[in-house]
Amino acid sequence: MSGTSQRVRNPWGQGERLRAEILAAAARLLSELGGAEGLTIRGVARAAGISPASIYQHFDDRSALVRGLAEYDFARLAAAMATAEALYPPTAVLDRVRAQMKAYCGFALANPGHYRLMVSNRTARATTSGPMQELSRQVVAAFERCEPAGIRLRIPPERAAVVVFVAVHGRVALWHTGETHAQMDEVLDFVDELISLVVA
Repeated sequence: MSGTSQRVRNPWGQGERLRAEILAAAARLLSELGGAEGLTIRGVARAAGISPASIYQHFDDRSALVRGLAEYDFARLAAAMATAEALYPPTAVLDRVRAQMKAYCGFALANPGHYRLMVSNRTARATTSGPMQELSRQVVAAFERCEPAGIRLRIPPERAAVVVFVAVHGRVALWHTGETHAQMDEVLDFVDELISLVVA
């Protein structure tokens, strides 16, 4: 685990920068621990090189810190999906869908502790709003670009997105339980096979 490091104080008025540094330190610590169970205010403070009191200026308690960390990880995942999609031109609509979902898988498989925290977070699982729903809408938007580009879907774009998103989530969950011995390449191949099923 990381020891205490010396940290240069942020200039007055840069509290958001400190909040971001706290979340980045919490994310590093979560990776080391492999799960949120051992995550403590004192441990995060040591990893960030600050006092526990500094964390309480931004997070009321450990639960608030864990919620903040889940939101931070969702933002990282959304950015990874957007970056992957942007590697393809706007006309390559199916490649962009595949890239998003493969980025989702890549993040989930490479960051098991983070992914478990994200999907177990109650706010993330909210039925009408929340970071998981934002990711789902990102996938819906990708599928909505298919028909205008001349690619017919077997089902409406919103349903196609739900089918793909839920199935990929389930595939990743199986990988995390250790019930399958699939390599990452096999999981990514599953994304290609799945998307081909919703295309006419």
